[in-house]
Amino acid sequence: MRIDIATLFVDMCEWVLGESIIGRARRAGILDIRCHQIRNYTQDKHRRVDDTPYGGGMGMLMQADPIWRCYEAVTRECEQKPHVIYLSPQGQVFDQQKARQLAQKEHLFLLCGHYEGVDQRVLDEIVDEEISIGDYVLTGGELGALVITDAVARLCDGVLADEECYTEESHYNGLLEYPQYTKPAVWHGQAVPEVLLSGHHANIQAWRRQKALENTLRKRPDLLEQAPLTEADRRYLRELQAKEQKEDASDGAEPGV
Repeated sequence: MRIDIATLFVDMCEWVLGESIIGRARRAGILDIRCHQIRNYTQDKHRRVDDTPYGGGMGMLMQADPIWRCYEAVTRECEQKPHVIYLSPQGQVFDQQKARQLAQKEHLFLLCGHYEGVDQRVLDEIVDEEISIGDYVLTGGELGALVITDAVARLCDGVLADEECYTEESHYNGLLEYPQYTKPAVWHGQAVPEVLLSGHHANIQAWRRQKALENTLRKRPDLLEQAPLTEADRRYLRELQAKEQKEDASDGAEPGV
């Protein structure tokens, strides 16, 4: 997969993308991630890429032409149009399902806005979709681009050691992940659940599934509405909910009742 990031802060992006799993995958040639300085594509002798907005208003807007020239250079090099994403608080909120969709693309071009935004004309010309990483406003699109790059890149073949590294994680299958433990077997008087020490893989998988359902019900019950649940899952959830209701009723009873 190739990912191009158009930004005013190349060093910021490179510092993050050169570390850890993504950095190793880049050095191994598994991922082709390139950061482009938008200022390099301006024709202004002072390397300005912004100007005041027509109609007045606070702040400055990024100009269309430097962004277009950056995009055009990448497209010309690859001889095909990349899937262009503009990082924007007006976009669809990013989630794991979107990460999986984007991981199927051969080439992404992530445009990082700054100042008060970007001239609408270049957005209309090149952008395929707008994405937000949350319902809040940042000073620029770089953090959003880094989040998307990390989430998408780790789903690509060869980046992680095994597919199971991400298929068992929170959100991948619609549920939150089950709790995990490592050595020592007893820490601060708390023991690792016995089933995990049993070596019985079927029992371990059943325990993990139930704990994932419990975690999701307790922390993110909204996810259960869309999660692909089996009849056994639904039965277990009904048992959990009945148990919780019974406990709540017991807690609310008056002494001596």
